[in-house]
Amino acid sequence: MNTITLALAALTLIPAPQKMSVTDGAFTTNLTVTYTRDAKIPAEGYRLRVAADGVKVWSSDEAGRFYAGETLKQLAEKGCAPLVEIEDSPRYRWRGVHFDDCRHFFGKEEVMRTLDLMAMHKLNRFHWHLTEDQGWRLDIPGYPELVKYGAVRSSSPRHGTRPNFWQSKDQWQAASDGCRYGPFYYTEQDVKEVLAYAKARHIEVVPEIELPGHFQAVLAGYPEFACQPDFANRDPLCVWGISENVMCLGNDKAIKFMEDVLDYVTKTFPYEVVHIGGDECPMTRWKTCPKCQARIKSEKLGDVHGLQPWITRHFVKFLEQRGKRALGWDEYLLGDVPQSAIGMSWRVGHGGAGHKCLTPGEWAAKGHDIVMTPCSHCYLDYAQGLQDDPFQYIGGNLPIEKVYSLDLCAGVAEKDRMHILGGQGNNWSEYTWNEYDLEWKMWPRMCALAEVFWLGEAKPGYADFKARMQTHRKRLIAQNVNCAPIP
Repeated sequence: MNTITLALAALTLIPAPQKMSVTDGAFTTNLTVTYTRDAKIPAEGYRLRVAADGVKVWSSDEAGRFYAGETLKQLAEKGCAPLVEIEDSPRYRWRGVHFDDCRHFFGKEEVMRTLDLMAMHKLNRFHWHLTEDQGWRLDIPGYPELVKYGAVRSSSPRHGTRPNFWQSKDQWQAASDGCRYGPFYYTEQDVKEVLAYAKARHIEVVPEIELPGHFQAVLAGYPEFACQPDFANRDPLCVWGISENVMCLGNDKAIKFMEDVLDYVTKTFPYEVVHIGGDECPMTRWKTCPKCQARIKSEKLGDVHGLQPWITRHFVKFLEQRGKRALGWDEYLLGDVPQSAIGMSWRVGHGGAGHKCLTPGEWAAKGHDIVMTPCSHCYLDYAQGLQDDPFQYIGGNLPIEKVYSLDLCAGVAEKDRMHILGGQGNNWSEYTWNEYDLEWKMWPRMCALAEVFWLGEAKPGYADFKARMQTHRKRLIAQNVNCAPIP
């Protein structure tokens, strides 16, 4: 074996470690590992020493021990490893991947494959987007109509077309594929298997149950929860975009339904955080709904702008009572929302369905913990600047170099940076049709985000990352990952 090649293996780790020293030209085939617990090492961190007499690992927790093993896999992929010493720990504790199973459904096997790839890159939060206007993907006991009607569409946009919610129904129909899609959903047993698989890889699963907008798939099953319950076709939204058919906030039965759903979710998913959506909620229906208007009057909310903060407060406190923290897209923080609510900062300089946009620094200054996922750097359904790219994108331009340039704490005062929990890459699936499409859009850009989340300000720079990524891409391809090229 070429010793130069072996030494270089230590220089191709993704993400790069915080500190590393390599003994040039020296390697070992003795990969026997000895583990020692060291309480001084930060959470999820580790020390790794590869020596002639074997491998030693120190960590304060099981996650650090696991990540040391993932590093060793990359070092020793040829059956032997260079002599190295590594001290490593993450800059940010939230290192996430968002997975949209609603517009297009990928299934348990692809979820688990994604979890494997996350673990390889020391990513530790799997944000599972399970409900949308276009589909409901979680079986809930006591509410069989959710999956009977909400998990199946009568049609979807045809591949290559771009119908949107502002177009006429005639335009939608012209772009329709005319094919039934579904029913696709996860059973309780499916969820248990995914949770166990994720736990073994030190990944927390964060379920997202959307409210009060992105709600039409619910209304397909239970039209009585709408402001205008007229769903003769009992269909989720069959076009991409945002439905004006949202949760009726004047309807106590609709609120009780969502309490039942979230109660089940809190008992099924063992982790602290539950995502309740909160983004892009049109207020059109509320303006003319007698029940919503009555709610505004009885709760002294002023006008329709008071309704979403009111329901957000209700469910933030509902989750608090069950030992959970609410997470939502940044719009849901508007109004007097408890500080336990975590925000996902995704918008850059625009309102989003008419909602005011605050910066991450402004939210952090108000005392809210924030997960950074700006569409400018973290939306993997944006085009990646490749020539002859065979896949369709929602739009945008997000080459890997720009992804890598993300600074999670930019514009956040030093005193407030404790509130920046980390970041996340988002896979929205309107124009992501299957697992090959999904992987092409995720990798290698998710590799860049993994390094940003792990190293933060200590990242060594794009040129260094790109050089390592050329080798790392070969690793991914060897695992049959449909990894896009690096321009």
